[in-house]
Amino acid sequence: MIEVQQLTKRYGDKTAVDNLTFTVRPGRVTGFLGPNGAGKSTTMRMIIGLDRPTSGTVTVNSKRYAQHRAPLQEIGSLLEARSVHPGRTALAHLMALAHTHGIPRHRVDEVIELAGLTSVAHKRAGAFSLGMGQRLGIAAALLGDPEIIMLDEPVNGLDPEGVLWVRNLLSGLAAEGRTVMLSSHLMSETALIADQLVVIGRGRLLADTTVEEFIQRAGGRGVKVATTEPERLRAALSGPEVTITSTDAQELVVDGMDSRRIGVTAAQHGIPLYELTPQTVSLEEAFMELTSDVVEYQSSTATTLKAA
Repeated sequence: MIEVQQLTKRYGDKTAVDNLTFTVRPGRVTGFLGPNGAGKSTTMRMIIGLDRPTSGTVTVNSKRYAQHRAPLQEIGSLLEARSVHPGRTALAHLMALAHTHGIPRHRVDEVIELAGLTSVAHKRAGAFSLGMGQRLGIAAALLGDPEIIMLDEPVNGLDPEGVLWVRNLLSGLAAEGRTVMLSSHLMSETALIADQLVVIGRGRLLADTTVEEFIQRAGGRGVKVATTEPERLRAALSGPEVTITSTDAQELVVDGMDSRRIGVTAAQHGIPLYELTPQTVSLEEAFMELTSDVVEYQSSTATTLKAA
């Protein structure tokens, strides 16, 4: 378990993390989300002792990271896939880490095979592609067989097979009762992997909830209804809290009434329906809505390109 309590980090007059409190619990995958500059990387660095908090506390399995005698066996982390000496082979890199914790050679061989690195184990890491570097970083995170896994952008640079491997790996680790923390900008992938979400913006907590609740909070887009008798249906559904708009001649979007009530009402009036689809928001849409006011680095939406 990772417990963050009133965590603050300042660099001069800039506050990167501001009184942040949340808990990452075992048995689930927790997505750690936020725009660029939100303080995610700084928070993750403080979790494993690379940065010291200005105030507040952060513990890993009830202790500060530095208090663990064998920290790799408590938490395995990937914050930067390229943090490997380029002249070392994948095997040599993992063996060096293993020696610091008394981890046996057979465990090194296990994570090399698990990460799909067997064919390149004796190649120098400096020649690795971004995807192979990611696999090596994940192998290093798993080396101590830790109870907690914390990964920053683990699918960056991976091909579809690699993305699926990471997805199944993290889900499997959570199913074993381990604590999994995942930071990513890929909302579609996070929606498939994560059970819980911690969302921050400008260093502050914006949301700590399940994926389902987070999306529900953002609200739906109504229910799309297709019928050959749109005017009769419009009249049947009309009410003080119901808004009905048209998308084309035979389609309506109904706000203020769920699909069950729409279907029952249509049946009571003998109105045929050939589509009844709730228009829910995606995780990406919900995230963009929540963080719209805390985006520190925002692109222009009105860029004009002119021919030279």
